[in-house]
Amino acid sequence: MTGQNFDIDAPLILAVAPNGARKTRADHPAMPVTAEECARAAAACREAGAAMIHLHVRDADGTHSLDADAYADAIAAVRRETGDAMIIQMTTEAVGIYQPEEQMAAVRAVRPEAVSMAIRELCPDDGSLGAFADFLSWLKGEHISPQFILYSREDCERFADLRLRGVVPYDHPFVLHVLGRYTPGQKSVPADLLPVLHADGGLALDWAICAFGARECACALTAAALGGHARVGFENNIFLADGSVAPDNAALVGQIADGANLLGRALADADRARAHLGRP
Repeated sequence: MTGQNFDIDAPLILAVAPNGARKTRADHPAMPVTAEECARAAAACREAGAAMIHLHVRDADGTHSLDADAYADAIAAVRRETGDAMIIQMTTEAVGIYQPEEQMAAVRAVRPEAVSMAIRELCPDDGSLGAFADFLSWLKGEHISPQFILYSREDCERFADLRLRGVVPYDHPFVLHVLGRYTPGQKSVPADLLPVLHADGGLALDWAICAFGARECACALTAAALGGHARVGFENNIFLADGSVAPDNAALVGQIADGANLLGRALADADRARAHLGRP
């Protein structure tokens, strides 16, 4: 199949982003910040149906960090709680702190199982093509699973161009469409998916979404109904579908797991997710 994968028989890869780069306990008293808190959240979300954790770490003062030692501690903590039952995905998010060379160096230092990266951050122009291509070649050689973050139709078109030019060396890359990042109030709705669904240049890829606000669940289930995957959690949203505040990240994951069952989408466990994302 060319274009985005709309196979609703494929298992749904459900990821959780439990904290993000900026949120604190002032945003929610159950916001996981330390390595141990993230590990406990990972275990609860795994029980609720998540196969992947999108992991951010912080400095001692709570500031977003790409420090390799902090990641080593957090990854070890998650592994103690979940074993190999979750894929641990590192972020490369810049948050106005890091430059592309620093973001890529952090990944080389950590050597995570999986990593997410925004195309507009790591490859903003043609002057960055060489370094980005070398980085992706290294990821592939190290068997590190990448996810490419796309914020707009323009990002999708640029990613398609990078694939056609041979910069992205994957036959079935995994992308994340961030819905509603630049809409008023960052309140996503399922229709935010429409402009990006066919902006891939006709090239095969796997895709997931994340969304902001109380319609996160609706957006995730719309993607699931179309054969996509989903990432939910306190990074982007603290509200349940009924508008009430979620008690924890696991409650957000559980909503999607329940809805996926109604849609007939089986949930992928970590091993099935690894096999799906690791295919040639």
